[in-house]
Amino acid sequence: MNGYSDSHSEQAVRPSGGPSGGTEAGEVGVAQQAWTLLFSLLHTHMRNFPALAAEFELSPVQAHVLRQLGEEALAMSTLANYLSCDASNVTGLVDRLEARGLVERRSSEQDRRVKMLVLTEAGAALRGRLMARMFEPPEFVTAMPEEDQVALRDIMRRALKTQ
Repeated sequence: MNGYSDSHSEQAVRPSGGPSGGTEAGEVGVAQQAWTLLFSLLHTHMRNFPALAAEFELSPVQAHVLRQLGEEALAMSTLANYLSCDASNVTGLVDRLEARGLVERRSSEQDRRVKMLVLTEAGAALRGRLMARMFEPPEFVTAMPEEDQVALRDIMRRALKTQ
């Protein structure tokens, strides 16, 4: 299956109740079609995220935390905002990652009351493997002709530059 079936594309470009932007009833503009298809593609791909996290014996939220942590320390309150959850939820989440030896809490140099999260050596190694797996292109991308891959890459680069 190539992911580009006509029926899927037809459903994706005709969302119910959305603004049309097209010239005929039920039609949508090209920008909305492109965005709807991209969103659908990413949503479909992200359904695999729980299985990917499980490969590393992580919950999906734990995998998101490791993805968010990088070279620099991150305040637990910042992580709570990123995850759109209460700080008490982050405490339990960090407790489990800390018990596995993947992160450690440190007091902020600016404010000792603020707890910063830092990856341990083991956490950084696991994060590296996780990120490598996350960024493996799916089959539908690798199956595209190289000229389509180049065009897709260039379009995505231009889109990201406007952000």
